[in-house]
Amino acid sequence: MNESKPSVTLCEVKCWIRFTTVALLFFTASAVFATRRERIIDTWRPTHYNVQITLNNELTEIRKARTEITVVTLKPGVSFIDLDFGELSVDSVTLNRRAAHFKHSSGLLRVNLPRQMAKGTRLVVAVNYHGVPKDGLVMTRDKSGNPAVVGDNWPNRVHHWIPSFDHPSAKATVAFSVTAPHENLVVANGSLVGAQNTFPAMRTWTYSEVVPIPPHCMIFAAGNFAKFNVESPHTRLEYYVPRADEPFAQKGFASAAPSLKLFSETVAPYPYEKLALIVGATQFGGMENSSAIVFGSNLFNPVANAQISPTFGVRKALVQLIAHEIAHQWFGDSVTQETWSDLWLSEGFATYFAGLFVQEHDGKAAFRQYMAGNADAYFAFARQRRIPLHDTETEDLFRLLNGNNYQKGAWVLHMLRSQVGDDAFYPGIRAYYSAHKNGTATSEDLRKALTAASGSDLKHFFGNWVYGAGHPHYELTWTWNQEKRSLRLNLKQTQPEGVFLNSLPVEIVTSAGPQRIVLRPRSKDLVEEVPLGQAPASIKVDPDETVLKELTVNGPV
Repeated sequence: MNESKPSVTLCEVKCWIRFTTVALLFFTASAVFATRRERIIDTWRPTHYNVQITLNNELTEIRKARTEITVVTLKPGVSFIDLDFGELSVDSVTLNRRAAHFKHSSGLLRVNLPRQMAKGTRLVVAVNYHGVPKDGLVMTRDKSGNPAVVGDNWPNRVHHWIPSFDHPSAKATVAFSVTAPHENLVVANGSLVGAQNTFPAMRTWTYSEVVPIPPHCMIFAAGNFAKFNVESPHTRLEYYVPRADEPFAQKGFASAAPSLKLFSETVAPYPYEKLALIVGATQFGGMENSSAIVFGSNLFNPVANAQISPTFGVRKALVQLIAHEIAHQWFGDSVTQETWSDLWLSEGFATYFAGLFVQEHDGKAAFRQYMAGNADAYFAFARQRRIPLHDTETEDLFRLLNGNNYQKGAWVLHMLRSQVGDDAFYPGIRAYYSAHKNGTATSEDLRKALTAASGSDLKHFFGNWVYGAGHPHYELTWTWNQEKRSLRLNLKQTQPEGVFLNSLPVEIVTSAGPQRIVLRPRSKDLVEEVPLGQAPASIKVDPDETVLKELTVNGPV
């Protein structure tokens, strides 16, 4: 996801309802941080949702709805199913088609089972309800003034309109049957099964998503859209935009098909049945719902003094945003973070892969500018909070939409790529994706995949950059000894955290040309003597910008 700013920066959020402690252990040079409490999958798991919704004529209310949740018990003795569900009115609940006893209060719908169930028991809980959702399903008017309904669930707002297990790890398949006035188009996750006239002047649209997706990515959108079908060899590509945006849609989304091509060829084939790009209602700049991305209603609005992509002829920020949200289809949607502590596996990946798209189409200089902007955004965040990337403490999930999970996460991937090389980085990423496709993953899963691909011991790297806080503050002082014809380099690290063990490339420029060496700190104070034939004219630290750092260079002394 991307928050509603003109450039690719942050995104997403989280609140919670019922919490269960999750032991999140990690290795650092210090100890275990305080642990956030999250709901975990321990007694039952949802496997499929069948969501049937009938909207009223004005698209301002759910006239009636029925959601059937197929669940499987995970241990013996389960006596109830506790669904997250908001404030909508519950009309009835059934269990395997028989009336069930239930209690609905404080955001929970507890369905009592007639007896304690054995492990592996399959149950179907059906909830009939109606009303106006408080959140999650946005009932509004589009920029053309027409009524519209759009799902906007991140991080755990789907339970306001779908009874569910509202945590990213509780992935399941989903089917939507949405009945709306016939003048509207409806789009949802998955493939269109069919659309047929039902009540007078109403039409029912049925979609089916056959691979498991996170609950916050389960959405539909209904409205008086203009629709475009676009040729792409990688999947069915569709655009749904308000009528006012019809003249701009094809040029505005011109980078979508190339994004699909790059990520499909770099990582793996596109994981879903189609990709719909929807301009609608979201509190973020973009929301990466599986196979049905929603962008904010101002997506194609002109922006004064905006930088223009030389490749696509639209705002650079628009190109980056589209690539960011499409990259999420692989990272965040198909491979989902197991807990909120690893949100960077979603947002950091999407931010970095948007940068790889910039590199592919606008060149290396544009990529370096993009990464420099990400570094600046992270440093601004770090001046306010220095916390680990693997954040087990932050309770307010909206505060996870920060320079750590987006920009620092992107830089961690860039540093890993620089450290192990492209020949190990990309196979490692592909192995990580393949192992966790349609499931969940942790930082440790990524470390193990890249370790296997590169043969490098990455424990210290992850200890510094993922499980530890901050970044290195380097102060390099250099002295030339004419008599010994030797260059003395003194590299100090002044950050409040411990030593960062990153190798640091240094380019020494003399009249004979540039020469590169690599400094390998083992403490916060490193002194190295470099024999040289001539006095250095200049020193360039990390000339290719491969380390996230703050730097001061003093010399000659």
